[in-house]
Amino acid sequence: MDPRRPPEVDKALHEAERLEWQTLFWLVAIVIVMGVVAGGSQAFRTAWIEDMLSLLAPAFFLITRWIERLPPSKEFPYGFFRAGSLAFFLSAAALAAIGGFLLYEGAMGLIKMEHPSIGSRTIFEHQVWLGWLMIGALVFSVIPPVILGRKKRKLARQINDEVLYIDADTNAADWQTGVAGIAGVLGIALGLWWADSAMAVLISLSILKDGLTGLRLSTTSLLDGAPRKLGSMEIEPDADRILDALGERYHGAHIQIRETGRYFRAMVSPQQTPHLPQDMAEELLDKDHWRLIEVGVAQRGSWPPPVHRGDKPGGQAGKSKAHDAMRDSSKAGSGDRTESS
Repeated sequence: MDPRRPPEVDKALHEAERLEWQTLFWLVAIVIVMGVVAGGSQAFRTAWIEDMLSLLAPAFFLITRWIERLPPSKEFPYGFFRAGSLAFFLSAAALAAIGGFLLYEGAMGLIKMEHPSIGSRTIFEHQVWLGWLMIGALVFSVIPPVILGRKKRKLARQINDEVLYIDADTNAADWQTGVAGIAGVLGIALGLWWADSAMAVLISLSILKDGLTGLRLSTTSLLDGAPRKLGSMEIEPDADRILDALGERYHGAHIQIRETGRYFRAMVSPQQTPHLPQDMAEELLDKDHWRLIEVGVAQRGSWPPPVHRGDKPGGQAGKSKAHDAMRDSSKAGSGDRTESS
């Protein structure tokens, strides 16, 4: 069950789903075409495998969009908003693992000084060098992803989706893989035995880099790190704005914010006791009281007024107002569902 969103965000989500279905269609067509004309080039084979791996991100995006809509349950009381973060981690892990394997294969080709060859194929009773067909397939493999990637990148920022952003970024840079693959095929034609393996190494390094970057970003999200900008380890500016705004309303409080999929969750607690005191925990649990470190009461009424730092030196008045507001909101929200972690 999705939270309420502005109409333009819903429209962007529907558009993103449409583009990902198009991406799957074109990638499947590309993988089939490249499989038909595949020859002895290691660079071409590595580019082909990269296109297969590119199917993961759009597939995961569409699956997680369906999962996100599921209502909370007893087993998953917070819903499934973080399904995208898990999908991001799985696709990044696959990229890193296969990228590392392909890097090993390419490096061994250079070390062993392998001399690949590309044969010919009979088409309409004419012998055609297979390399030309491979180059044509590589050119075809570049065009749809680059166009779709540029469209998806804008939508990813609008809906704040990690999987869509990395997918768009990878698609938009797909021309580099195509150029490297073509260079490898032409290198074989020119008798440069090392060119094919070298281009395979370059392509595998690109796959490995995408995988390791994705692992770093997705792990930060899964470990409840502070919200980050898409594709970056920098703190999300919106998170800083929320922290500042809550700091003015609850002066001197301990404020935490984390990302739940494309959404934020913030927690305000007393600075002196960031975790639940033992005596309070013991009222709810007996010997396992140490496991209960936090109980949050959801804020659903009006916010307390902001307390600006310049109102009074030392901010003592502001602190007392903020503490009173927190106490009042706790009393008012005592009938609401409480959340613990």
